[in-house]
Amino acid sequence: MTDRFDRIRQQLVEEPKKWLITGVAGFIGSNLLEALLKLDQWVVGLDNFATGYQHNLDEVRSLVTSEQWSRFRFIEGDVRNSDDCAAAVTGVDHVLHEAALGSVPRSVHDPITTHDVNSGGFLRMMVAARDAGVASFTYAASSSTYGDHPGLPKVEDLIGRPLSPYAVTKFDNELYADVFARVYGFGSVGLRYFNVFGKRQDPNGAYAAVIPLWTAALIQGDDVYINGDGETSRDFCFVDNVVRANLLAATAEASARNQVYNVAVGDRTTLNQLYERLKQALAAHGVFSDKTPVYRESRLGDIRHSQASVEKAETLLGYTKRVRLADGLFEAMPWYIRNAGSSSASAGTEQPTRRQL
Repeated sequence: MTDRFDRIRQQLVEEPKKWLITGVAGFIGSNLLEALLKLDQWVVGLDNFATGYQHNLDEVRSLVTSEQWSRFRFIEGDVRNSDDCAAAVTGVDHVLHEAALGSVPRSVHDPITTHDVNSGGFLRMMVAARDAGVASFTYAASSSTYGDHPGLPKVEDLIGRPLSPYAVTKFDNELYADVFARVYGFGSVGLRYFNVFGKRQDPNGAYAAVIPLWTAALIQGDDVYINGDGETSRDFCFVDNVVRANLLAATAEASARNQVYNVAVGDRTTLNQLYERLKQALAAHGVFSDKTPVYRESRLGDIRHSQASVEKAETLLGYTKRVRLADGLFEAMPWYIRNAGSSSASAGTEQPTRRQL
């Protein structure tokens, strides 16, 4: 018996829709673009290349047919510009809003820009989507919203105080979404991502995520720095899980909208355990390292432990068949190996994988 995601995929192939992906040249945005084009959908992409890259779009182009690529229209624009938002959303059925300035440390360093993009850009995009009468609006929320709430696993209706400017902006998105539903009757779905990783995740820069950053360091023989004692834990989520959740949310029944959902695996891995699993995944692809990590002070604004309950997403969205950390690392590792240390990651040949999306 097929699950809901398989049925949705089949329906989309039979009756293609028009989608808008904001932040389309970024890590998650480009993975969404690849998945939708492979389903023969029509896609508009909006990006200003602040954190996205042309080479991500080039790689997607190399992985789809010329006919599929012809269904994609790119707009270089900014979610902080209302005219760009209005132009991007014209004639669109489904909006997947991924554009944001991620990273807790970045927000601590520059809270104003983080607010302008994450809160102001979100509001402008919601207004444009409301005015265009789109069928659905799905946005990237964040596990940072749980703040200092100590409970594990994290359940959607129990949150604490934000621990960073970034967390404030992502909670702000949820508040705006709720108000738009109440005041304007404009529904949406928020997806609280937990530590997403996978191909086309930037391994460079001051705000690189831990998995691509450590993987690149191990490949190059550089030191790997662990903040704190290494017993900080996270619910690491492979990007294909996020793609699945977005498609499920965008096509959800009305009763499942106007809510937020955790998007994760429902597991917990310490940084010490992650370090060892990265070495194992590299070794499985012929790259070996005997480096030991270097420990340093904990990072300001970081949550000590994070693990999601995904029961709500399972029940209301049909979010099942999740890819676990070990399988996700095995699948992502060839991309990380090809692009470790490159400031302009180039498209490569798609590698065989253990499973289909």
